Amino acid sequence: MPRQKNVLLVFLPSESGVDGARSLYDEKRSNPLLRSFNHSLRSLIKQSQFAIPPLSLMILSSLDVPGVEQSICDMRFEEFPFDKTWDLVGISVQTGMARKAFTLADQLRSRGIAVVLGGAHVTLFTDSCKPHADVLVLGEADDLWKEVLTDLTTERLKPLYQSANFPDLNISRPVSKRSLVKNRYFTTNLIQTGRGCQYNCDFCNVHLLNGHTLRRRAIADVVSEVERFKLHDQRIFFFVDDSINADPLYAQELFRQLIPLKIRWFGQSTTTLGQQHELLETFARSGCQALLVGIESIEAKSRHAHKKNQNRAGELVCAIKNIREAGISLYGSFIYGLDGDTLDTPAAILDFINQTKLDVPGINILRPIPGTKVFERLREEGRLLFDPLDVTAYRYSFGQEMLYQPKNIPLDAFVESYSLLTRQVFSIKNALIRGVRAPQAKSAVMLFNLFYAHLYRLSRHDLQQQMEKKHTKKPFCHTPNNF
Repeated sequence: MPRQKNVLLVFLPSESGVDGARSLYDEKRSNPLLRSFNHSLRSLIKQSQFAIPPLSLMILSSLDVPGVEQSICDMRFEEFPFDKTWDLVGISVQTGMARKAFTLADQLRSRGIAVVLGGAHVTLFTDSCKPHADVLVLGEADDLWKEVLTDLTTERLKPLYQSANFPDLNISRPVSKRSLVKNRYFTTNLIQTGRGCQYNCDFCNVHLLNGHTLRRRAIADVVSEVERFKLHDQRIFFFVDDSINADPLYAQELFRQLIPLKIRWFGQSTTTLGQQHELLETFARSGCQALLVGIESIEAKSRHAHKKNQNRAGELVCAIKNIREAGISLYGSFIYGLDGDTLDTPAAILDFINQTKLDVPGINILRPIPGTKVFERLREEGRLLFDPLDVTAYRYSFGQEMLYQPKNIPLDAFVESYSLLTRQVFSIKNALIRGVRAPQAKSAVMLFNLFYAHLYRLSRHDLQQQMEKKHTKKPFCHTPNNF
């Protein structure tokens, strides 16, 4: 009888943010008391349960193949278990952590462990991943992973697995949480209702990876999954779709059916929800506590320049007020540094936050992710501050470094204005006020704002360090070339 195959699915932590905020620069030179405080705060943020499980690995680990036992290693919370025997290790690779993924993959392969790489980065930059893997999986792996595991049991693994079509989400694929350590996470109740995005924002890669067509799971499957998940975890549900209201007729029927289940849930939507009055009411009745909305920019020129055309700026204030008046707290995400932004933009953002009373503002710096249209345009214009020919030079950080030259604002002036804006928005006083006046999830709103007060302080520190280095060493700029 063949020996059981042991497969480990690995999720890697980012460099900063809620995975454990840390400076991108050497902290050893800082005050010992400050180092100790930062270390303690990192641990608190990491243990605060705002982390959620990696849904993609939950989906893959739910597949049952005779002769295969699957486990998940979430390296935000644990070291890689080198002391155990693994027949195959799968690593989910995001572009901002590609270098870390490659280092781990090389280490495993040097020990004779077969490695499969998948995820967004592998799909977009296949050739750069080949030297670091025995197997590559391109695209959405719902159907492909079963083929990989079956081939593993027969010792016939292929170097590449790729499907010509997106998975049919109407096919029932029950998700299991058996591989998760429940108490590590804010909640294990992650639900995905569909994939794809009909929009073309040039700083986003969702439509590149998942297509422009909205693909939806059967409502009956989603409702059944919610019922089943609730039996084992009574905490909040998180609908992880990029825009849960993108198909309003589908969303209306789904959440109407969820009303009797009396769950509480968070999700992500567009501000258009504030104009979809019947759907907004259904969201509130079904237990919606808070939503993340991508405002990105209130500057008309910036929205047009980056193809963020879902709402006219004049509609945003009314929409946000409508959502909050329905009893739903809002996390509003901004990007400062888009091509229509000027040094007047921070004051406009601050006025907008005060006018709408956003519960958790997020002030982000544009991240030119390799593979997106904005990356290509900035590369062609010679505005990138990292080597575009080195895919792993891009990394994710919590607004702690500039990766490009803003179009209308000198770099030093941008950093100074960004630092002033975040100092005005995030303070202990503002965190307490936002927590008290939030329509729902008051404790979560307050904690997020308190954590952000620390994270943006860290961001200001690192940006200043980068600017000091810039004056002693010329930052990287690359002339137009093929990526």
